[in-house]
Amino acid sequence: MTIAERPDLRPEPLDSFRQDRTYLGADHRRNERRTWLVTAICAAMLVVLVAGGAVTGSLALMAAGLHMAAHVIALLVAAGAYALARRHAGNPAFSFGTGKLGYLAGFANAVVLAATAVIIAVESLERILNPHIVDYHGALPIAVGSLAVTLVCIWLLRPSHSHAARNDPDGDLNLSAVHLHLTADAAVSVLAVAAVLVGQQLDWRFADPLAGLLAAGLVAQFALKLLRRAGAALLDINPSPELTAEVRARLAAGGEQVIDLHLWRLGPGHHAVIAVLAADHPQPAEAYRARLAGLAGISHVTVEVRGSDHAHDCDHAHAHG
Repeated sequence: MTIAERPDLRPEPLDSFRQDRTYLGADHRRNERRTWLVTAICAAMLVVLVAGGAVTGSLALMAAGLHMAAHVIALLVAAGAYALARRHAGNPAFSFGTGKLGYLAGFANAVVLAATAVIIAVESLERILNPHIVDYHGALPIAVGSLAVTLVCIWLLRPSHSHAARNDPDGDLNLSAVHLHLTADAAVSVLAVAAVLVGQQLDWRFADPLAGLLAAGLVAQFALKLLRRAGAALLDINPSPELTAEVRARLAAGGEQVIDLHLWRLGPGHHAVIAVLAADHPQPAEAYRARLAGLAGISHVTVEVRGSDHAHDCDHAHAHG
């Protein structure tokens, strides 16, 4: 039996395929605003540190300013990704939307974080081999002040609870990247404060570089975790075997055979599905779309149904849920 003899298997009008392909996170605008706000806070702190260092001649203040500059760069990358993704969300040149720009920014920031870990480790080893005299009284307020600003920024960039409510396993990786970046810095600041206090009280010169090595290891762990998550999204690695199994079970609910099935991320909270089914009695494409209705996170569905007589129906559908 051919498609012409089965009206229910005929492709739907093209208008039914022209759907919204904006695969941005539900909290995209909120996260973008907060990222710009934190960028402004860190930029202001950068100016204060550099100006203070220039006026007082303090090398510690200048070093803290350079460290803050790394935060500003990371935040600008994240904020820029939000702005570009939003601005080009409807651009047809992006076949599957701009939701992955955040993953690209997250990967870039993970690379910066990894480089930071290497720099901290090299500097710490150099100071172990060639101990420096540390101005503990001058370093302590800088370390405490940096920690306070970082904690405020971490609080502002906390993820929204709506991801958990939607059972979204991915979340906003762009936000996670800068949040992780600042969390790593907070951990470094805590270690720095502890090292300054120990060195001040016990005159242990090795406390500062030892804290630096510990901080480098911690930052490296954060960076590797972020690199794995961002890399997996950019390489379209299956994000959820559980979700894939649920999709397979629903599509085969009528006794059909799932010949091929692919699931990948499109953006925060959005996934695409491509499936090829074989059935003795193929149903209309709408019937298979209906089986996936209400499945959280499935935003784009492409189904090909093959009957025993080799008739087939290719249908591209968008199912926002």
